[in-house]
Amino acid sequence: MTTGVRRRMGVEERRQQLIGVALELFGHRAPDEVSIDEIAAAAGISRPLVYHYFPGKQHLYEAALRRAADELAARFVEPREGPLGARLLRVMKRYFDFVDEHGAGFSALMRGGPAVGSTATNAMIEEVRNAACVQILAHLEVQEPPERLRLVVRSWVSLAESTALIWLDGRGIPRAELEKQLVNDFAALAAVSAAYDDEMADVVRRVLREEPPDGPFGDLARRLLALAPTPVVPAPTIPTTVVPAQRGG
Repeated sequence: MTTGVRRRMGVEERRQQLIGVALELFGHRAPDEVSIDEIAAAAGISRPLVYHYFPGKQHLYEAALRRAADELAARFVEPREGPLGARLLRVMKRYFDFVDEHGAGFSALMRGGPAVGSTATNAMIEEVRNAACVQILAHLEVQEPPERLRLVVRSWVSLAESTALIWLDGRGIPRAELEKQLVNDFAALAAVSAAYDDEMADVVRRVLREEPPDGPFGDLARRLLALAPTPVVPAPTIPTTVVPAQRGG
């Protein structure tokens, strides 16, 4: 029997364990506030053994963020099948799956880099954003995306990120509502840009031609129309007949 004997881990298995422990700790507190001793205790190993696998806390922190960044970027990969609204909704569901299941890692990735002041960690954040933008632009199938379209896509990716971070603070709005709202936010951003630019207008028209009436974009159109005030129909004007005055006899 091996009762009471701690199971030995291989090198890579131990590294992955330490990365997971560090990601959880860094997600709840600033990296400067987390000690190697805490990481070692949470992993059930000694402090020197942590240094055996990682030269220092910064290296461990960057490895943890790399895992989070790779997993998050993968959530934007979506087959180019079906209408765009449905595709974006599937992407948002996977995105919030990650946020919901790995809230600490998500917060550490998106909020932690600037606190540490590491160029490497900030670059990882940019990698996630750029990977997301590349995926969305590919779905729009525009050979040479105009600058306004790039701006819309980048703005939307940033909006999804900030919305998820705010949601994590209290989870006051149902996930499904936020996912659908973010898909509609993309449509709204694109529509506003299309009102000022012919190239964007062409992109939006092509997207809408492929959208079913019961899709996310069709639902948005119905909701917006419902907000419009009912036009007031003026009362019909009743012509008055002028009776000429009778002359006295």
